[in-house]
Amino acid sequence: MNEFVEVLSIFGHFIRALGFIALGFGVGRFMMDAYKKAVWQVQIALIFGFFGLLVGLTHYASAGSMGTFALSAGAALILPNMPKKEDTERESKE
Repeated sequence: MNEFVEVLSIFGHFIRALGFIALGFGVGRFMMDAYKKAVWQVQIALIFGFFGLLVGLTHYASAGSMGTFALSAGAALILPNMPKKEDTERESKE
């Protein structure tokens, strides 16, 4: 029975990592989309909320969970600002 509990524990850690990846990417994308369209008061609230979530997760979640959240949120913040591959090919041909 102990082996079964260990297998479920490993499976639970894997599911937790996937959940924090999805949460981080979703929160990062939401923040970037809402930030561009909002007035300055809402932009400040979004920034405080995002960093408040980071602080809360740092205190209450495990290090692995926080790391997966931070990596996926960072990817969500960086990906929209990268040039598309088609645009770079067109620029190089001209």
